[in-house]
Formats: sequence, C-alpha cells, structure tokens
Amino acid sequence: MNIRKDDIVEVITGDDVGTPKARTTARVLRIVAEKNKIVVEGINRVYRHLKPSRQNQQGGRLSKEMPIDVSNVKLFCAACQRGVRIGKRYAADGSKERYCKKCGSGLGALSKARAAYAQ
Repeated sequence: MNIRKDDIVEVITGDDVGTPKARTTARVLRIVAEKNKIVVEGINRVYRHLKPSRQNQQGGRLSKEMPIDVSNVKLFCAACQRGVRIGKRYAADGSKERYCKKCGSGLGALSKARAAYAQ
C-alpha cells in the first residue's frame, strides 16, 4: 500500500468529494491493511445514537469516521497542488522514496538509507 499514516490525501470518489476544482484534501488517521482501507479525517463520518445510561448520562449522537477504500484517494503533491499518481525510486543516499509522476518531486521516504543502493 502506497499510503501511510499522517499523509495528506485527496478524495477522488464518494459522497465527500466536493467540486472538481475544490476536491477534498485531508489527513490519514489510520490504516486498515487487511481490508485495504484507510480512515481519513472528516471523511465518511457516521453517527451512532446513544441512549442515556449509567455510564453515559447524557446520551445523544456520537460521531466518528469510518474506513474508505484506498482506491478512492490519491496522495496529495504539494508542488502540483493536487492528488497525483506516485512511483517509487531510490534516492541518492540509497533510501527508497515515493515521488510524484507528474512533476518528479519526492513525497517522503519509505525505507532507511542502504549503502548498496547509494549512487
């Protein structure tokens, strides 16, 4: 999976998309790798209605984000100011990094520096 926790992503499909010119960007809160899903801040919000009880004196509506499929988001490139497709390459110090296929800028390291892959 190419998306990591705390990445900024752009939602490209679903109910929370917005207009094509102003697509929704948000931070990834959690990864559910077994189901190929992610939890994105403020996206796919659901409400659970709680009755008043001894533990919960107030009752009311509890709001939380639910997972969405990872294919519904693109990683956000700060240089391009949009969601982009990404590739993987080895940096000059030998670490593997993600890069934007549109402009070529680096989007974050994936592994530690390894001397075998240093240039």
